[in-house]
Amino acid sequence: MTYSLKKEKKYSYIEAGEGAPIIILHGLMGGLSNFDGVTDYFSQNGYKVIIPELPIYSRSLLKTNVKSFAKYLHDFIEFKGFKDFILLGNSLGGHIGLYYTKQYPQKVKALIITGSSGLYESAMGGGYTKRSDYEVIKKKAQDVFYDPAVATKTIVDEVYETVNDRNKLIKTLAIAKSAIRHNMAKDLPKMTTPTCIIWGKNDTVTPPDVAEEFNELLPNSDLYWIDKCGHAAMMEHPNEFNTILNTWLQERGL
Repeated sequence: MTYSLKKEKKYSYIEAGEGAPIIILHGLMGGLSNFDGVTDYFSQNGYKVIIPELPIYSRSLLKTNVKSFAKYLHDFIEFKGFKDFILLGNSLGGHIGLYYTKQYPQKVKALIITGSSGLYESAMGGGYTKRSDYEVIKKKAQDVFYDPAVATKTIVDEVYETVNDRNKLIKTLAIAKSAIRHNMAKDLPKMTTPTCIIWGKNDTVTPPDVAEEFNELLPNSDLYWIDKCGHAAMMEHPNEFNTILNTWLQERGL
C-alpha cells in the first residue's frame, strides 16, 4: 500500500492502523517507503504505525547529529502525546532509537534495531570520491543488499542525487562523524529496555559481529538472524522480518 504524508506544525509523518504505537525511524538514505511491508502488516494486526520524516538534511550543520535527531524525535512524541510506545529503527534510525531510549527509558516499552549504527558501521560517510560516476554509486547502493536487484533505479537515483548535492553530502559526512562520536558501547549495559535485534547474516555495512556485540552488551535483548540478507532486512525479507518481530512482541506481551 502507498501511504500519504500527514503534515502538522513542523512535522511530516505517516500514520496507519489503530492500537499500540510503533514508531519507526528511517536511516540516512532510507525513505519512509522502505518500511511499507512493516507498515502494511502491523497496521492490520493491532498496532498504530507512525513513521516521522527525520530532518536529516533540513537542519543547520550544528544540529545535524544523532543527539539533535533524538531531540527532534522527543519533541515529535511530546507533540503527538504518545505513551508506552515501541521504537523500531534501521541503520542511523536504530542509533537514534538507542540514544533516545538511553535518555527516556521510562517512555519506551520496547526497542527493535536492525542494521543499526551505534557501535560500528563501514559505509555511512565514505567512498564518495567518485560520486559523479553513476555506475559507482549504483554499485555502492547495490552492496547494501544481499540481492542487488533490491536496489531499484529509484533507490539508486535517490542516492545519486543525495551524494551529488553538496549540502547533503556535507551533512552526510557530519552525520557519519556524529555516529562515531556517539558510540553507545558504554551505555548499552545500563539499558534494560526489552530489545529485539534482527540482522541480515550478509550485512556488509554493519557486519554480523556488530549484532552479536549489541546482543552481548544489551542485558535484555534477543538476537535473530535472516539469511541471504544485507543491511535492510525489512526491505529484503519483509515477510520473515514481520514474522520474527510479531512472534517476539507476542512472547513479550507487547
